Amino acid sequence: MVNARALQLSAMICAPILLGLLAGPLVVESRAGSTVEVPVLAALPGNNQGAFSVMVLDWDRQSMPDPMELRWGNQRIRIKDVGMGALHQAFTYAVEHSASARMTGALFLYGASYKPISSDGPSAGAVMAVGFLAVLRGDPIIRGIAMTGTLEPDGRIGPVGSIPDKIRAAAREHYRTVLIPQGQLNDPRWDLIGLGMQLNLTIKEVSTIQEAYEVMTGRRL
Repeated sequence: MVNARALQLSAMICAPILLGLLAGPLVVESRAGSTVEVPVLAALPGNNQGAFSVMVLDWDRQSMPDPMELRWGNQRIRIKDVGMGALHQAFTYAVEHSASARMTGALFLYGASYKPISSDGPSAGAVMAVGFLAVLRGDPIIRGIAMTGTLEPDGRIGPVGSIPDKIRAAAREHYRTVLIPQGQLNDPRWDLIGLGMQLNLTIKEVSTIQEAYEVMTGRRL
């Protein structure tokens, strides 16, 4: 069941983010707080090389606003349509599973990439849930580990497409572990085991956010 505080917090997501998309980059002064870098993998139309970007989550831990607001910090990566819904779901999930954190202040999202990227799919839902949980709990994400997968309401990680493209994108950035949804390693559409050997990269299946969180942070929820 969704608690009332989680609903109050999650309801404040869309307006600030959409305002940031329309008004342009925000100038944000750095303050003492929590910062987490979340690797995001995506597929691109017209090639099989995929795209790699980093979503930086910066929580200022201030007493205001209360409750917390999620704000978009720049336009380097534009999230829209289905992708915005996945972001909303990931944040709500993290809030519901971080009861010990005091949910005040502003949590800024900054997209970092080599060139502007537009994302409208749900395949970053799981990794963003891990990222939101990490910043709220104060846990760093281990560098060199990336993930693709949708977020299901019960915390399971759902299947995605174009996994080989995303693995190639991770390998280009020297990532050595990619987490994928349970049951997709032996998908007959791809030879992921062969691709992993070719790229000197480990591909590991995960079934839940809890399992992925432990791999990506080294800590249990």
